[in-house]
Formats: sequence, C-alpha cells, structure tokens
Amino acid sequence: MDVLERIKEKVENNPIVIFMKGTPQFPQCGFSSRAAQALQACGVEFTYVNVLDDPEIFQNLPRYANWPTFPQIYVNGELIGGCDIALELYQKGELKPMLEQAAHHRQPAKN
Repeated sequence: MDVLERIKEKVENNPIVIFMKGTPQFPQCGFSSRAAQALQACGVEFTYVNVLDDPEIFQNLPRYANWPTFPQIYVNGELIGGCDIALELYQKGELKPMLEQAAHHRQPAKN
C-alpha cells in the first residue's frame, strides 16, 4: 500500500489520531509531548502513530495535508493542527467537546 494511502487509512478510520514523535507514554519531542498531554487530559480515547517508527510516514505526512511539522492531530478525518492549536483549543475549553463528539458520534469512513 502506498504511504499516502496508509496515512489516509489511519486518518479516515480513526475518529481521533495524532501523528507524533514517540508515543503518548514516551514522547520524543516537547511539541509531541504537550499535544499528547492535551489529548490525554480530555479523557477521550485516541489513536497515535509514532512517525519515528515509520520513515515513510515521517517523510510524507507533511505532503498529506500540506502541514510541515509534527505533531499533526486529525479529528473526524480533518487536520485540526499541531501542538500550538491543540493547546489553544484546550485552554479555551474547546478541545474536549470536539474530541468527545468525535469519539461518540464517529463518522463512517469515507470511500
């Protein structure tokens, strides 16, 4: 499967996914750590992809949504942004309801 198809599959088949350096338990960069902490603080289950474990995803993810940096957080198939945007949404109280809605009202995968 082509790497962009693998990325698309992850994004479309998981209501909440973060592409990050490392894992939520062992992040490998400060931005990924803070973004994962914001997601975890919302108490909603999410999927993660450690881009350091998959060089193809690491190299090609920036092309997928034209977003050059990591982490990248997708909710219901849409890029919401990276660390700064996730923290801003969290601080405004907007991230938790967005994630809860995605988790509880999961949209079917697009064909």
